[in-house]
Amino acid sequence: MDKLLIRGGRQLRGEVLISGAKNAALPELCAALLTEQPVTLHNVPRLQDVSTMLKLVRNMGVVAERDDNGTVQLNAGDLTNPEAPYELVKTMRASVLALGPLLARFGHAKVSLPGGCAIGSRPVDQHIKGLQAMGAEIVVEHGYMVASLPAGRTRLKGARILTDMVTVTGTENFLMAAALAEGETLLENAAQEPEIVDLAEMLIRMGAKIQGHGTSHIRIQGVEKLHGCEHAVVADRIEAGTFLCAVAATGGEAFLRHARGDHLDAVIDKLRDAGCEVGCEKDGIRIASQGAAQLKAQSFSTTEYPGFPTDMQAQFMALNVIARGASMVTETIFENRFMHVNEMVRLGATIHVEGKVAMVEGVPQLSGATVMATDLRASASLVIAGLVAEGETLVDRIYHLDRGYDRMEAKLCGLGADIERVTGAAA
Repeated sequence: MDKLLIRGGRQLRGEVLISGAKNAALPELCAALLTEQPVTLHNVPRLQDVSTMLKLVRNMGVVAERDDNGTVQLNAGDLTNPEAPYELVKTMRASVLALGPLLARFGHAKVSLPGGCAIGSRPVDQHIKGLQAMGAEIVVEHGYMVASLPAGRTRLKGARILTDMVTVTGTENFLMAAALAEGETLLENAAQEPEIVDLAEMLIRMGAKIQGHGTSHIRIQGVEKLHGCEHAVVADRIEAGTFLCAVAATGGEAFLRHARGDHLDAVIDKLRDAGCEVGCEKDGIRIASQGAAQLKAQSFSTTEYPGFPTDMQAQFMALNVIARGASMVTETIFENRFMHVNEMVRLGATIHVEGKVAMVEGVPQLSGATVMATDLRASASLVIAGLVAEGETLVDRIYHLDRGYDRMEAKLCGLGADIERVTGAAA
Protein backbone atom coordinates (compact mmCIF):
# COMPACT_ATOMS: atom_id res chain seq x y z
CA MET A 1 0.00 0.00 0.00
CA ASP A 2 1.39 3.41 -1.01
CA LYS A 3 2.33 6.04 1.58
CA LEU A 4 3.67 9.58 1.40
CA LEU A 5 7.01 10.35 3.02
CA ILE A 6 7.39 14.04 3.83
CA ARG A 7 10.48 15.80 5.13
CA GLY A 8 9.15 19.06 6.52
CA GLY A 9 10.53 22.54 6.87
CA ARG A 10 10.68 23.76 3.28
CA GLN A 11 8.90 26.83 1.96
CA LEU A 12 6.75 26.45 -1.15
CA ARG A 13 7.50 28.65 -4.14
CA GLY A 14 6.57 28.66 -7.81
CA GLU A 15 3.52 27.89 -9.92
CA VAL A 16 1.04 25.02 -9.75
CA LEU A 17 -1.66 24.11 -12.25
CA ILE A 18 -5.07 23.49 -10.66
CA SER A 19 -6.91 20.53 -12.17
CA GLY A 20 -10.57 20.18 -13.07
CA ALA A 21 -12.99 19.75 -10.19
CA LYS A 22 -13.78 16.22 -9.04
CA ASN A 23 -17.21 17.33 -7.85
CA ALA A 24 -18.03 18.73 -11.29
CA ALA A 25 -16.45 15.98 -13.40
CA LEU A 26 -18.38 13.14 -11.74
CA PRO A 27 -21.91 14.49 -12.36
CA GLU A 28 -20.87 15.63 -15.84
CA LEU A 29 -19.76 12.11 -16.72
CA CYS A 30 -23.22 10.98 -15.62
CA ALA A 31 -24.86 13.75 -17.69
CA ALA A 32 -23.51 12.02 -20.81
CA LEU A 33 -26.05 9.26 -20.07
CA LEU A 34 -28.84 11.68 -20.99
CA THR A 35 -28.12 11.64 -24.73
CA GLU A 36 -27.38 9.11 -27.44
CA GLN A 37 -25.00 11.56 -29.10
CA PRO A 38 -21.26 11.91 -28.32
CA VAL A 39 -20.12 14.10 -25.41
CA THR A 40 -16.57 15.45 -25.02
CA LEU A 41 -15.29 16.67 -21.66
CA HIS A 42 -12.01 18.56 -21.29
CA ASN A 43 -9.96 19.25 -18.15
CA VAL A 44 -11.07 16.00 -16.49
CA PRO A 45 -8.78 15.30 -13.51
CA ARG A 46 -6.82 12.06 -13.18
CA LEU A 47 -8.42 10.71 -10.01
CA GLN A 48 -9.43 7.33 -8.66
CA ASP A 49 -13.08 8.43 -8.42
CA VAL A 50 -13.04 9.45 -12.10
CA SER A 51 -11.60 6.06 -13.06
CA THR A 52 -14.32 4.36 -11.01
CA MET A 53 -17.05 6.41 -12.72
CA LEU A 54 -15.62 5.55 -16.14
CA LYS A 55 -15.66 1.85 -15.23
CA LEU A 56 -19.26 2.28 -14.12
CA VAL A 57 -20.53 3.86 -17.35
CA ARG A 58 -18.54 1.40 -19.46
CA ASN A 59 -20.23 -1.43 -17.57
CA MET A 60 -23.54 0.07 -18.70
CA GLY A 61 -22.47 -0.07 -22.35
CA VAL A 62 -21.12 3.45 -22.76
CA VAL A 63 -18.07 3.89 -25.00
CA ALA A 64 -15.68 6.02 -22.93
CA GLU A 65 -12.13 6.95 -23.95
CA ARG A 66 -9.68 9.10 -22.01
CA ASP A 67 -6.42 10.59 -23.26
CA ASP A 68 -3.37 11.86 -21.37
CA ASN A 69 -4.41 15.50 -21.74
CA GLY A 70 -7.55 15.30 -19.61
CA THR A 71 -10.05 14.82 -22.44
CA VAL A 72 -12.78 12.17 -22.11
CA GLN A 73 -15.02 11.20 -25.00
CA LEU A 74 -18.28 9.40 -24.19
CA ASN A 75 -20.99 7.86 -26.32
CA ALA A 76 -24.05 6.40 -24.58
CA GLY A 77 -25.88 5.70 -27.84
CA ASP A 78 -25.79 1.95 -27.30
CA LEU A 79 -26.28 1.84 -23.53
CA THR A 80 -27.76 -1.57 -22.72
CA ASN A 81 -27.50 -2.01 -18.95
CA PRO A 82 -28.95 0.86 -16.83
CA GLU A 83 -27.51 -0.48 -13.59
CA ALA A 84 -24.82 0.68 -11.16
CA PRO A 85 -23.65 -2.45 -9.30
CA TYR A 86 -22.29 -2.42 -5.75
CA GLU A 87 -18.94 -3.86 -6.83
CA LEU A 88 -18.19 -0.74 -8.89
CA VAL A 89 -19.56 1.96 -6.60
CA LYS A 90 -18.88 0.76 -3.05
CA THR A 91 -16.06 3.29 -2.60
CA MET A 92 -17.79 6.28 -4.22
CA ARG A 93 -20.96 8.02 -3.08
CA ALA A 94 -21.24 9.88 -6.42
CA SER A 95 -22.70 6.69 -7.91
CA VAL A 96 -26.12 7.97 -6.87
CA LEU A 97 -25.76 10.55 -9.67
CA ALA A 98 -26.50 7.85 -12.23
CA LEU A 99 -30.05 7.42 -10.90
CA GLY A 100 -31.62 10.60 -12.30
CA PRO A 101 -30.15 10.44 -15.83
CA LEU A 102 -30.91 6.72 -16.29
CA LEU A 103 -34.47 7.10 -15.06
CA ALA A 104 -35.07 10.20 -17.18
CA ARG A 105 -33.79 8.67 -20.42
CA PHE A 106 -34.74 5.01 -20.10
CA GLY A 107 -37.64 5.03 -17.64
CA HIS A 108 -35.96 2.57 -15.27
CA ALA A 109 -32.71 2.19 -13.30
CA LYS A 110 -31.08 0.08 -10.62
CA VAL A 111 -28.41 1.83 -8.59
CA SER A 112 -26.54 0.55 -5.55
CA LEU A 113 -26.69 2.58 -2.38
CA PRO A 114 -23.45 4.58 -2.43
CA GLY A 115 -20.26 4.31 -0.40
CA GLY A 116 -17.41 6.81 -0.04
CA CYS A 117 -15.64 8.49 2.89
CA ALA A 118 -16.77 7.57 6.40
CA ILE A 119 -17.33 11.17 7.47
CA GLY A 120 -20.95 10.87 8.48
CA SER A 121 -24.46 10.30 7.27
CA ARG A 122 -25.18 11.20 3.67
CA PRO A 123 -28.77 9.99 3.24
CA VAL A 124 -30.19 9.34 -0.22
CA ASP A 125 -33.76 9.82 0.98
CA GLN A 126 -33.80 13.35 -0.45
CA HIS A 127 -32.92 11.96 -3.91
CA ILE A 128 -35.70 9.39 -3.64
CA LYS A 129 -38.33 11.88 -2.44
CA GLY A 130 -37.49 14.35 -5.21
CA LEU A 131 -37.65 11.76 -8.00
CA GLN A 132 -40.88 10.37 -6.53
CA ALA A 133 -42.33 13.88 -6.74
CA MET A 134 -41.52 13.70 -10.47
CA GLY A 135 -43.59 10.54 -10.80
CA ALA A 136 -40.98 7.84 -10.28
CA GLU A 137 -41.72 4.63 -8.39
CA ILE A 138 -38.69 3.74 -6.25
CA VAL A 139 -38.08 0.93 -3.81
CA VAL A 140 -34.95 0.14 -1.83
CA GLU A 141 -34.23 -3.58 -1.71
CA HIS A 142 -31.14 -5.71 -1.23
CA GLY A 143 -28.94 -2.61 -1.06
CA TYR A 144 -30.21 -1.13 -4.34
CA MET A 145 -32.50 1.72 -5.36
CA VAL A 146 -34.78 0.27 -8.02
CA ALA A 147 -36.63 2.97 -9.95
CA SER A 148 -39.19 2.93 -12.76
CA LEU A 149 -41.98 4.98 -14.32
CA PRO A 150 -45.64 4.08 -13.74
CA ALA A 151 -47.35 2.01 -16.41
CA GLY A 152 -48.31 4.16 -19.38
CA ARG A 153 -45.79 6.92 -18.72
CA THR A 154 -42.71 7.42 -20.88
CA ARG A 155 -41.27 10.52 -19.16
CA LEU A 156 -40.85 11.95 -15.72
CA LYS A 157 -43.12 14.91 -15.02
CA GLY A 158 -42.09 18.33 -13.82
CA ALA A 159 -42.64 19.10 -10.14
CA ARG A 160 -41.86 21.49 -7.32
CA ILE A 161 -39.09 19.94 -5.22
CA LEU A 162 -38.30 21.39 -1.81
CA THR A 163 -35.65 19.35 -0.03
CA ASP A 164 -35.41 19.13 3.76
CA MET A 165 -31.75 20.14 3.57
CA VAL A 166 -29.38 21.62 1.04
CA THR A 167 -27.98 18.67 -0.93
CA VAL A 168 -25.41 19.07 -3.67
CA THR A 169 -25.78 15.63 -5.26
CA GLY A 170 -29.54 15.85 -4.84
CA THR A 171 -29.64 19.15 -6.74
CA GLU A 172 -27.46 17.61 -9.46
CA ASN A 173 -29.67 14.54 -9.77
CA PHE A 174 -32.82 16.65 -10.02
CA LEU A 175 -31.21 18.97 -12.58
CA MET A 176 -30.35 16.06 -14.86
CA ALA A 177 -33.68 14.27 -14.41
CA ALA A 178 -35.71 17.45 -14.94
CA ALA A 179 -33.88 18.27 -18.16
CA LEU A 180 -35.80 15.45 -19.90
CA ALA A 181 -39.01 15.62 -17.83
CA GLU A 182 -42.38 16.70 -19.17
CA GLY A 183 -43.19 20.24 -18.09
CA GLU A 184 -41.51 22.55 -15.60
CA THR A 185 -39.54 21.63 -12.48
CA LEU A 186 -38.80 24.12 -9.71
CA LEU A 187 -35.96 23.27 -7.32
CA GLU A 188 -36.22 25.17 -4.03
CA ASN A 189 -33.52 25.14 -1.36
CA ALA A 190 -31.15 24.15 -4.19
CA ALA A 191 -27.39 23.96 -3.65
CA GLN A 192 -25.48 26.93 -5.08
CA GLU A 193 -21.96 25.50 -5.47
CA PRO A 194 -19.87 26.40 -8.55
CA GLU A 195 -19.98 22.72 -9.54
CA ILE A 196 -23.79 22.98 -9.77
CA VAL A 197 -23.43 25.99 -12.04
CA ASP A 198 -20.88 24.15 -14.20
CA LEU A 199 -23.18 21.13 -14.59
CA ALA A 200 -26.09 23.41 -15.52
CA GLU A 201 -23.95 25.16 -18.14
CA MET A 202 -23.05 21.76 -19.64
CA LEU A 203 -26.72 20.73 -19.72
CA ILE A 204 -27.62 24.02 -21.42
CA ARG A 205 -25.00 23.24 -24.07
CA MET A 206 -26.83 19.93 -24.55
CA GLY A 207 -30.11 21.75 -25.18
CA ALA A 208 -31.57 21.93 -21.65
CA LYS A 209 -33.59 24.96 -20.56
CA ILE A 210 -32.38 26.04 -17.11
CA GLN A 211 -32.62 29.32 -15.22
CA GLY A 212 -31.46 30.38 -11.78
CA HIS A 213 -28.49 28.03 -11.36
CA GLY A 214 -26.16 29.49 -8.77
CA THR A 215 -29.15 30.54 -6.63
CA SER A 216 -31.38 28.60 -4.23
CA HIS A 217 -34.24 28.55 -6.80
CA ILE A 218 -33.60 26.76 -10.10
CA ARG A 219 -36.24 26.47 -12.82
CA ILE A 220 -35.99 23.77 -15.50
CA GLN A 221 -38.26 23.48 -18.52
CA GLY A 222 -38.03 19.88 -19.71
CA VAL A 223 -37.28 19.02 -23.32
CA GLU A 224 -37.93 15.81 -25.23
CA LYS A 225 -34.33 15.19 -26.21
CA LEU A 226 -30.81 16.39 -25.48
CA HIS A 227 -27.89 16.40 -27.90
CA GLY A 228 -24.14 15.97 -27.50
CA CYS A 229 -21.79 18.77 -26.52
CA GLU A 230 -18.21 19.77 -25.76
CA HIS A 231 -17.49 21.16 -22.31
CA ALA A 232 -14.48 21.99 -20.10
CA VAL A 233 -14.70 21.06 -16.41
CA VAL A 234 -14.37 24.03 -14.04
CA ALA A 235 -11.19 24.30 -11.93
CA ASP A 236 -11.23 22.52 -8.56
CA ARG A 237 -11.77 25.12 -5.84
CA ILE A 238 -10.99 22.60 -3.07
CA GLU A 239 -7.66 21.63 -4.62
CA ALA A 240 -6.91 25.34 -4.98
CA GLY A 241 -7.89 25.98 -1.36
CA THR A 242 -5.69 23.10 -0.22
CA PHE A 243 -2.63 24.54 -1.98
CA LEU A 244 -3.41 28.00 -0.59
CA CYS A 245 -3.37 26.55 2.94
CA ALA A 246 -0.16 24.63 2.23
CA VAL A 247 1.68 27.76 1.09
CA ALA A 248 0.22 29.76 3.99
CA ALA A 249 1.44 27.21 6.54
CA THR A 250 4.93 26.64 5.11
CA GLY A 251 5.58 30.20 4.02
CA GLY A 252 6.66 31.23 0.54
CA GLU A 253 4.88 32.47 -2.55
CA ALA A 254 2.96 30.65 -5.28
CA PHE A 255 0.68 31.24 -8.23
CA LEU A 256 -2.23 28.82 -8.64
CA ARG A 257 -2.99 28.84 -12.35
CA HIS A 258 -6.65 28.43 -13.37
CA ALA A 259 -7.84 28.78 -9.74
CA ARG A 260 -11.00 30.88 -9.39
CA GLY A 261 -10.86 33.47 -6.63
CA ASP A 262 -14.61 34.11 -6.88
CA HIS A 263 -15.20 30.46 -5.88
CA LEU A 264 -13.14 30.75 -2.67
CA ASP A 265 -14.21 34.05 -1.09
CA ALA A 266 -14.76 32.61 2.41
CA VAL A 267 -11.40 30.80 2.48
CA ILE A 268 -9.48 33.74 1.00
CA ASP A 269 -10.99 36.14 3.56
CA LYS A 270 -9.77 33.90 6.41
CA LEU A 271 -6.30 33.58 4.86
CA ARG A 272 -6.02 37.36 4.61
CA ASP A 273 -7.17 37.72 8.23
CA ALA A 274 -4.49 35.17 9.17
CA GLY A 275 -1.82 37.44 7.69
CA CYS A 276 -1.37 36.15 4.14
CA GLU A 277 -1.29 38.27 1.02
CA VAL A 278 -3.78 36.84 -1.50
CA GLY A 279 -4.44 38.35 -4.92
CA CYS A 280 -7.05 37.15 -7.39
CA GLU A 281 -5.91 37.55 -10.99
CA LYS A 282 -7.47 36.83 -14.38
CA ASP A 283 -6.14 33.29 -14.67
CA GLY A 284 -5.37 32.32 -11.11
CA ILE A 285 -4.68 33.20 -7.49
CA ARG A 286 -1.39 34.46 -6.06
CA ILE A 287 -0.51 33.95 -2.38
CA ALA A 288 2.44 35.06 -0.26
CA SER A 289 3.00 34.04 3.37
CA GLN A 290 5.75 34.54 5.93
CA GLY A 291 4.89 31.18 7.51
CA ALA A 292 3.79 30.00 10.91
CA ALA A 293 5.60 32.65 12.96
CA GLN A 294 3.46 35.40 11.42
CA LEU A 295 0.12 33.55 11.10
CA LYS A 296 -2.80 34.46 13.35
CA ALA A 297 -5.25 31.67 14.22
CA GLN A 298 -8.74 32.05 12.74
CA SER A 299 -12.05 30.73 14.05
CA PHE A 300 -14.67 29.66 11.52
CA SER A 301 -17.80 27.61 11.06
CA THR A 302 -18.51 25.45 8.02
CA THR A 303 -21.71 25.96 6.10
CA GLU A 304 -23.20 25.60 2.64
CA TYR A 305 -21.76 27.59 -0.27
CA PRO A 306 -20.99 30.49 -0.39
CA GLY A 307 -19.95 30.01 3.25
CA PHE A 308 -16.79 28.30 4.47
CA PRO A 309 -16.74 24.84 2.82
CA THR A 310 -16.70 21.70 4.94
CA ASP A 311 -14.24 20.29 2.38
CA MET A 312 -11.69 22.91 3.55
CA GLN A 313 -12.17 22.53 7.30
CA ALA A 314 -9.37 20.00 7.89
CA GLN A 315 -6.86 21.83 5.70
CA PHE A 316 -7.42 25.16 7.44
CA MET A 317 -7.17 23.44 10.82
CA ALA A 318 -3.67 22.29 9.78
CA LEU A 319 -2.82 25.97 9.42
CA ASN A 320 -4.43 26.89 12.76
CA VAL A 321 -2.44 24.30 14.74
CA ILE A 322 0.83 26.15 14.05
CA ALA A 323 -0.59 29.71 14.03
CA ARG A 324 -0.35 32.17 16.90
CA GLY A 325 -3.27 32.10 19.33
CA ALA A 326 -6.36 29.98 19.86
CA SER A 327 -9.19 29.26 17.44
CA MET A 328 -12.55 27.55 17.43
CA VAL A 329 -13.54 25.39 14.45
CA THR A 330 -17.22 24.46 14.20
CA GLU A 331 -18.31 21.69 11.81
CA THR A 332 -22.01 21.91 10.92
CA ILE A 333 -22.25 19.68 7.84
CA PHE A 334 -20.89 16.21 8.73
CA GLU A 335 -20.86 14.68 12.21
CA ASN A 336 -17.65 12.66 11.78
CA ARG A 337 -15.41 15.21 10.14
CA PHE A 338 -12.90 15.61 12.99
CA MET A 339 -11.24 12.23 12.43
CA HIS A 340 -7.99 13.96 11.44
CA VAL A 341 -7.69 15.53 14.91
CA ASN A 342 -6.16 12.50 16.66
CA GLU A 343 -3.56 12.18 13.89
CA MET A 344 -2.65 15.87 14.14
CA VAL A 345 -2.23 15.42 17.89
CA ARG A 346 0.32 12.68 17.10
CA LEU A 347 2.30 15.39 15.27
CA GLY A 348 2.22 17.63 18.36
CA ALA A 349 -0.94 19.69 17.79
CA THR A 350 -3.05 20.84 20.72
CA ILE A 351 -6.72 20.24 19.88
CA HIS A 352 -9.72 19.50 22.10
CA VAL A 353 -13.01 18.38 20.56
CA GLU A 354 -16.44 18.77 22.12
CA GLY A 355 -19.24 17.67 19.84
CA LYS A 356 -19.23 19.81 16.72
CA VAL A 357 -16.52 22.18 17.99
CA ALA A 358 -12.74 21.79 17.95
CA MET A 359 -10.71 24.12 20.15
CA VAL A 360 -7.23 24.63 18.70
CA GLU A 361 -4.26 26.14 20.53
CA GLY A 362 -1.40 27.02 18.23
CA VAL A 363 2.00 25.45 18.95
CA PRO A 364 5.44 26.71 17.83
CA GLN A 365 6.44 23.48 16.11
CA LEU A 366 5.06 20.11 14.98
CA SER A 367 7.25 17.01 14.94
CA GLY A 368 7.15 14.34 12.28
CA ALA A 369 5.46 10.99 12.96
CA THR A 370 3.59 8.19 11.21
CA VAL A 371 -0.06 9.15 10.74
CA MET A 372 -3.04 7.52 9.09
CA ALA A 373 -5.47 9.17 6.68
CA THR A 374 -9.13 8.46 7.43
CA ASP A 375 -10.84 10.28 4.57
CA LEU A 376 -10.10 12.43 1.54
CA ARG A 377 -9.77 15.89 3.11
CA ALA A 378 -8.17 14.52 6.28
CA SER A 379 -5.44 13.14 4.02
CA ALA A 380 -4.76 16.60 2.63
CA SER A 381 -4.64 18.16 6.09
CA LEU A 382 -2.04 15.63 7.25
CA VAL A 383 0.09 16.37 4.20
CA ILE A 384 0.00 20.09 5.05
CA ALA A 385 0.90 19.34 8.68
CA GLY A 386 3.74 17.12 7.49
CA LEU A 387 5.10 19.90 5.29
CA VAL A 388 5.63 22.14 8.33
CA ALA A 389 6.62 19.44 10.87
CA GLU A 390 10.22 18.96 11.94
CA GLY A 391 11.69 15.71 10.63
CA GLU A 392 9.90 13.00 8.67
CA THR A 393 6.17 12.37 8.47
CA LEU A 394 4.78 9.21 6.91
CA VAL A 395 1.14 9.43 5.77
CA ASP A 396 -0.53 6.03 5.47
CA ARG A 397 -3.70 5.08 3.54
CA ILE A 398 -3.23 7.72 0.85
CA TYR A 399 -5.66 5.92 -1.42
CA HIS A 400 -8.11 8.40 0.08
CA LEU A 401 -5.94 11.21 -1.30
CA ASP A 402 -5.84 9.66 -4.77
CA ARG A 403 -9.64 9.72 -4.89
CA GLY A 404 -9.70 13.51 -4.97
CA TYR A 405 -6.28 15.01 -5.75
CA ASP A 406 -4.56 14.83 -9.13
CA ARG A 407 -0.91 13.87 -8.42
CA MET A 408 -0.64 16.01 -5.29
CA GLU A 409 2.89 14.91 -4.39
CA ALA A 410 4.18 15.77 -7.89
CA LYS A 411 2.63 19.22 -7.73
CA LEU A 412 4.07 19.84 -4.26
CA CYS A 413 7.51 18.72 -5.44
CA GLY A 414 7.19 21.29 -8.23
CA LEU A 415 6.79 23.93 -5.53
CA GLY A 416 9.89 22.76 -3.68
CA ALA A 417 8.48 20.33 -1.12
CA ASP A 418 10.49 17.26 -0.09
CA ILE A 419 7.79 14.63 -0.54
CA GLU A 420 7.76 11.24 -2.20
CA ARG A 421 5.44 8.29 -2.71
CA VAL A 422 6.83 5.09 -1.24
CA THR A 423 5.57 1.54 -1.57
CA GLY A 424 5.91 -1.69 0.34
CA ALA A 425 9.25 -2.29 2.07
CA ALA A 426 10.41 1.25 1.27
CA ALA A 427 7.53 2.59 3.36
